[in-house]
Amino acid sequence: MITNRYHFEMIDSTNKKAKELAIEGCPHGTLVTADAQAAGIGRRGREWSSEKGAGIYMSMVLRPEIDADKAHMLTLVAAMAVETAIKKLGGECGASIEPMIKWPNDIVINKKKICGILTELVLKGREIDFVIVGIGINVNNKSFPEEIAQTASSLYRELGQQADKELLISETWKQFTVYYEQFLQTADISLFKEEYEDALVNKGKQVKVLDPLGEYIGIARGITDIGELIVDTEGKIKYVSGGEVSVRGIYGYV
Repeated sequence: MITNRYHFEMIDSTNKKAKELAIEGCPHGTLVTADAQAAGIGRRGREWSSEKGAGIYMSMVLRPEIDADKAHMLTLVAAMAVETAIKKLGGECGASIEPMIKWPNDIVINKKKICGILTELVLKGREIDFVIVGIGINVNNKSFPEEIAQTASSLYRELGQQADKELLISETWKQFTVYYEQFLQTADISLFKEEYEDALVNKGKQVKVLDPLGEYIGIARGITDIGELIVDTEGKIKYVSGGEVSVRGIYGYV
């Protein structure tokens, strides 16, 4: 599925470069990677720590023929791909690690963040022009800035050994292709919803939903076929499709 790959030793942001290439007309399946980012961005404009040579910083250009209101599910497709790829890498290293998905866009191991995913949609009129899926994975980081040291980890710290970044990039793309094709078949995530829920760290846990209309707390019961988080608030079911979700026991909400 990779049609072109652009690699940089240093770049401001792989997502920004991927957008520039997409605007210039690069094909579906273009991949941008970098050894370091000067201005890596996470969700809600937060800075993404991008230590040189330690992590994976990659962005994919997609041109899916789907309705624009379904594009948000590509974040869940990517999360499923990364979770599976990390699990396979751990097995090949002879280590038992259990990556989990914090809905909708983070991968955690032992309650610490390993990976973040940022999906950006660009429209042409009402149709999708392209989608950028950016993935940042902490791979061989030995330490972190003080402000995130208590909430972030890396594969090196969890495995106790260096991990092969190129192998993980390749496996992540391979798994993304598998789940992406399943997504296109039904235009939802129904074909791998059960698999996603098995990896969902939120499931059965108390969550705090930061909704613009007011925060509330409930128990996450799973996800819908279109990727909404199902939250049980004392018998009343709510479906969360956006906003910020914090999970009791996971970074950001204790």
